[in-house]
Amino acid sequence: MSSHFSVNIGKDNIIFNTGHLAKQADGAVAVSCNDTIVFASVVMSRDTDEKDFFPLTVDYREKYYASGKIPGGYIKREGRPSDRETLTSRLIDRPIRPLFPKDFTNEVQLIAYVLSSDKQTQMDIVAINAASAALSISGIPFSGPIGAVRVGKINGELVINPGFTEIESSDLDLVVAGTKTAVTMIEGSAKNLSEEEMIDAVIFAHENIKKICDKIEELVKIYGKPAISYIPKSEDKELREEIKNKYYTEIENLIQFKDKKERENAHKSIIEKAKESLSEKYPETINQAGSIIDDFDGEILRRRILNEKVRADGRDLKEVRPIDIIIGILPRAHGSAVFTRGQTQSLGVVTLGTVADSQKIDAIEGETFKRFMLHYNFPPFSVGETGRFGGTGRREIGHGMLAERSLAYVLPEQNDFPYTIRIVSEILESNGSSSMATICSGSLSMFNAGIPVKDAVAGIAMGLIMEGDKYAVLSDIIGLEDHLGDMDFKVAGTKTGITGFQMDIKIQGITPEIIREALLQAKENRLHILSKMDEVISQPEKELSPFAPRIVTIVVDKDKIGGIIGPGGKMIKGITERTGAEINIQDDGTVTIAAVDKNSLEMAVKEIESIIEEVEVGKIYTGRVKKIMDFGAFVEILPGKEGLLHISKLDFKRVNNVTDILNEGDTVDVKVIGIDKLGRIDLSRKDALQKK
Repeated sequence: MSSHFSVNIGKDNIIFNTGHLAKQADGAVAVSCNDTIVFASVVMSRDTDEKDFFPLTVDYREKYYASGKIPGGYIKREGRPSDRETLTSRLIDRPIRPLFPKDFTNEVQLIAYVLSSDKQTQMDIVAINAASAALSISGIPFSGPIGAVRVGKINGELVINPGFTEIESSDLDLVVAGTKTAVTMIEGSAKNLSEEEMIDAVIFAHENIKKICDKIEELVKIYGKPAISYIPKSEDKELREEIKNKYYTEIENLIQFKDKKERENAHKSIIEKAKESLSEKYPETINQAGSIIDDFDGEILRRRILNEKVRADGRDLKEVRPIDIIIGILPRAHGSAVFTRGQTQSLGVVTLGTVADSQKIDAIEGETFKRFMLHYNFPPFSVGETGRFGGTGRREIGHGMLAERSLAYVLPEQNDFPYTIRIVSEILESNGSSSMATICSGSLSMFNAGIPVKDAVAGIAMGLIMEGDKYAVLSDIIGLEDHLGDMDFKVAGTKTGITGFQMDIKIQGITPEIIREALLQAKENRLHILSKMDEVISQPEKELSPFAPRIVTIVVDKDKIGGIIGPGGKMIKGITERTGAEINIQDDGTVTIAAVDKNSLEMAVKEIESIIEEVEVGKIYTGRVKKIMDFGAFVEILPGKEGLLHISKLDFKRVNNVTDILNEGDTVDVKVIGIDKLGRIDLSRKDALQKK
C-alpha cells in the first residue's frame, strides 16, 4: 500500500510518498518538489554487539539520469562522491544525530538518491526532509521528526526555498533544520547582513519547519512502524561509584592544567590509574572507565561554567584567546599569513591563476566554473597525534566550504580582478575552531596578496552549556568545550555584517533567544579580532607579488573573435609562442591575456590590439611586404589585413620594377589613402614619405 501527503511551503508543494519503493528497508520515503524527487532509505542493524559510540552513516548521491545526463569522463558511471554530495551528506547528518538516544549504539545507515531533478529546485533541502520522514516511520528510536527549509533574501524580502537561479541574486543563503519546538542546525552564507536580519530569517524558517514536521507526523500516524527494540548501552554503576569515590577530586583538579597537552596527559593518567587499580575487581567492564571519567570531567566543567563562570583554561565566558599574526612569510607565494589564536594556528596561502585555472563543476543541473576555491587541510600533527595522512575527508571538505562561503562576499568582481583565486589553509595547530582561524588567515593572506577585497573578514566559534533553563554562551571555544558542550556556533563576518555561519547542537534544540544572544556576543568578539588584524595590515597591498601572473582583459566585438583565433587556431597559437602569454577567449568577446613577465604581457596585448584595430584612412602604418606583383605589392599593415601598394605610389620618381624598391619580407611605411566599398585598402609609400 502506498500513499502520499503534501504540504505547501512558499510557492512549492512538497509531497511525501511511502509504501511503494524499497519495502525491505526499515523506512523509505520519496519526497517530491516540482519535478525534483529525492528518495531516502534507512536501515538499523540488529547486531547486539555493544559499542562505545553511535555508528550512524549518511550517504547522499546525485544520479545523472535524474536530469537526463550521462556522466562525463572515461568511465560512464557515477564515481566517488563530489564535494557537493559530501557536503549534503553532512547537512543531513548534523540535525538528526543529536535526536537519537544517548544509550543507542546500533548501526544505522541512511542512503538518499536524487531520482529526478528539474535543475531549479535545490535538492539538499528535499533530501533532509526525505531522511527525516524515512527515519520517523521506520520505528528506529529517533526523537523527530525534523523539517528543513532554505531562506533567501531577495530585494529586501525573505523568500522560502529559492531555486538555483533565485539564490544567485539573494543576499542570504540560509539552511535551517529543526523540530516543532526548536532549531537544531543552521548553515549558510550572507552578503554582510546584520544579526537582527539573521534572527528574523531563522524565525521565518522555523515557522515553515513546523508545517513540515506536522505533515511528517501525519504520515507516521498512518504508516509508522512499531518501535524497534534495542539493547541500551549498559554501564557498570558500581564501577562508576568507585571511580567517583577514588578519583573525583583528581578530576576536579584538572582545572589547574591550562595547556591542552598537559591536561590531556593528566586526564589520561587518571584513566590509566583507574584501570590498573580496578581491572581485577571489574574485569568485564573496566573499559568503561574512560567514558565514566569523561562524564565526570564534563559534569565538573559544566557546573563550574554555569555556577562560577570559570572555564577550563581560566578565561571568562566572553574572552577571546591571545592572537598572534605574521604576514608574508612565504617569499614565493602570492600571499601568505599565519593566524594564531591560543593553541589554534592556520597558515593561509594565496595563489593567483588565470581563467584556465578555474575549476569546472559538472553537476546534474549543468556545468559551472569556480574562480574562487578554499582548501582546508587538517594533518594529525596539528593535534599532536599520528594518523592517516593524505586524501580529503568529509570534515576537511566541510570546514573548507564554510570558510570559502564566508570569504566569497568580499571578493572583487571578475571584471575588476580577472584572476582565479585559490586559498589553502594548512592547520598547523588545533585546539578548537580551526575553520574560523582559516577565515582569518585567508582574509589576511588576500590582503598580503594585494587582492582588492571589499573588507577584512574574521570568524569566531561560540559554545553553549545548558542545564534546564540555565545556560551560558561561551566565546572562542576550545576543543574540550566543543566536546563536552551543547553547541558549536561558528559565525564569520566583516565589521558591518555577517558573511558565513554554521551551527550544530548536541541537545534537542535551542530557541531564537539563545541564538540572538550568541550572535550579538559573536559580533563583539569578531570586532575584537578584526581590530587585531587591522593592527598588522589594514588594507590590501598596492602591488601584486612579482611572481603572480599579470592579467589584462580586453572586450572585443564578437565578430572579431575569429580574427584573433585565426584559421585552425593559427593566429592565437602564434601569439602564444612568440610572447609566452596565456590567452583565453570567451564567447561574449572577453579576451584575457596573462603572463608573469611584464614584457610578454605587453607584447601579447599589442598583437591582439593590432588584430582588432580598424584600418584608418590617412594613418601611416609600418607593414610587411607579403607578395610582389608586376603592378605593385601587397603589404600586411595589421595582422590579417593587407592592402595594395600600386607601383605608381612607390616613389616620387618613375619606378620600372617593384623589386627596384621592395622585396618580399621587407618592412615599409605606407599611408592608407582609401578603402573601397568592398573593404579593399589602397596604400601609398610616397605619401608616407611626404608626411615625414
